[in-house]
Amino acid sequence: MPQSFPTTDGPSEAFPGFPGLGAVLTEADAARVAAEGLWAPGGTVHPEAVRFGQTVVTALLADGTPPEGSLPAALAERIARVRGLALPGYHRVETTDGLRLSAFSLRQLGPGPHPLVVVPAGWTPYGWALLPGACLALALRGYHVLAYTPRGLGLPGLPTTSEGRVDVAGPYDVADGSTLVDFGIEHFAPAVTGFLGASYGSGIGRLVAAHDERVAAVAALSTWGNLATSLYAHRTRHLAAVKALIGLTGGPVEERFDEENRRILDDLLNDRNLDAVVRWAERRSPETYTDLTDDHATPTFCSHTWHESLFAVNQTVAAFDRLRVPKRLNLWIGDHGAPEGAGLLGASPGGPDPVLDEAYAWLDHHLKGERNGVGEWDEVCAQVMFTYVTGPAPDPAARRIVVPAVRESRPTWQDVTTGHEVLGLTGDGAGGADGRLVPAEPAEGTTGWRRTFLAGVDTEATAMDEPLRTGQAEWKGSPKVYDTRKIDRRHALAWATEPLSAPGGGPVGRRIRGVPRLRLTVRSTAASTGLVAHLFDVAEDGTAHLVTHEPLNVHDLAPGRDTTVTWCLQAAAYDVPAGHRLMLVVDSKDPLYGDASVTWTRTALGSPPEAASYLELPLG
Repeated sequence: MPQSFPTTDGPSEAFPGFPGLGAVLTEADAARVAAEGLWAPGGTVHPEAVRFGQTVVTALLADGTPPEGSLPAALAERIARVRGLALPGYHRVETTDGLRLSAFSLRQLGPGPHPLVVVPAGWTPYGWALLPGACLALALRGYHVLAYTPRGLGLPGLPTTSEGRVDVAGPYDVADGSTLVDFGIEHFAPAVTGFLGASYGSGIGRLVAAHDERVAAVAALSTWGNLATSLYAHRTRHLAAVKALIGLTGGPVEERFDEENRRILDDLLNDRNLDAVVRWAERRSPETYTDLTDDHATPTFCSHTWHESLFAVNQTVAAFDRLRVPKRLNLWIGDHGAPEGAGLLGASPGGPDPVLDEAYAWLDHHLKGERNGVGEWDEVCAQVMFTYVTGPAPDPAARRIVVPAVRESRPTWQDVTTGHEVLGLTGDGAGGADGRLVPAEPAEGTTGWRRTFLAGVDTEATAMDEPLRTGQAEWKGSPKVYDTRKIDRRHALAWATEPLSAPGGGPVGRRIRGVPRLRLTVRSTAASTGLVAHLFDVAEDGTAHLVTHEPLNVHDLAPGRDTTVTWCLQAAAYDVPAGHRLMLVVDSKDPLYGDASVTWTRTALGSPPEAASYLELPLG
């Protein structure tokens, strides 16, 4: 039954409710949502997560107290506390061009002024209904909260749907963010205003802050710094990311995007007019407005994941490194939205949550002036793959984390890498055997060779089984296990080190910290080819975990002519156990990307004396 919200204090509308929503959440429901995470198969939001968020929102906006037993006890107590100190509200906020955006607020009732946090929702059809845990936590910390769904996102009939068409963090989204600041100032009279967001909402918050000096601090989770290189880098289109984003808007492309944005997305999907695509994406990138952010001195907190499938980690790191403001970058195991998903929903109320707790502490320091140690934080704190200790989980196919992964703090990103090790690639490996990765000095066997594979056919060396889901499992303690013996050497080339040991002994053979770099010389019987480099940590039994990877498309090739290419793999913090080997695998396809390979043509990789092939490992 739709609930109404008392409208005696503030510009609130009656909340129409969620159609067909069951009103009961059990302890088991909360545990299941926390365990399974935000993402379901096929790149969709898990239905249980949606039901959980919508039920919490309904309880917040309901007349009276939710019936006893309708919510887990800890969550019910948390909601009761918030309703005792803040007034919930449902709003339709009008934009400068006459659209109505769905919004939710929690207005502090005690004497003020109180700071305001604006919370733009992520890129999903469910809008701010996936954020009640964050709203509750912020209200309990003394903030006015104003969450909203960006224009164009939602499903018909849902009260969290906003009007208009998706602007993809364009100028309308930036103007809308300032409109929400106007709304908050008018109705809540805050002392100061900040933004907190995840995914799409994180980028919008950073863009608004760059253009609106009233934004005093930003916390950005699963964020991006450069949308252009997120979608297209190393002449490679990140097609799976684009398709996933289109699928998560909640409607067909023709309804969700205007003509210009449809044309851009169509060009990207069909490998056309990529210069225009890049210019379009750069206008939507926080990195483009670094100078404005610096001019405003806006303290900026960023959180990201190593195996990110939507916004690869290097572009976030590069944009962060350019900022000259108080800043913090947390890097986590997993993929987009996995570390913060359960906390944003509120599925684990009251428990420690460093991903969100540190974001809230950032806002407390910069919006409320709390002396909570944030001012002494290093700029970078990285979780090391896969240093957690796991044990059996209720699901026999999964693991549960018993001891959290190691985190390392460094004064700046530059301090993450303290040295480099250069490994040469040898030419042995005829007949499908693997070459070797050996110290580049002395260089014996690392030049004067060429090896060939058949391009255009994928192998077992893939970045992930499924965007979002594979990384969500590794965040929960179950990283994907590869069998390197199953990688078809007809369609890939591989090189491996000897078993690694640490100088002076110890359990860690190599401490990879930072951005690896690879140089190869390529020929092809076609005019173009795709190269996908994968770096694996291989155990004694041949099973492996992925350290990092990165694709590169090479064009303008001619038979008999060498082209030397150098490119960076994605950043990593990875401890390779002593006794394990590092293996570099190069093939020509990966489901994440649009490749330039021609099926059944031959790609040759070589190492001429004047341009020796090498893998440069960052160490720390």
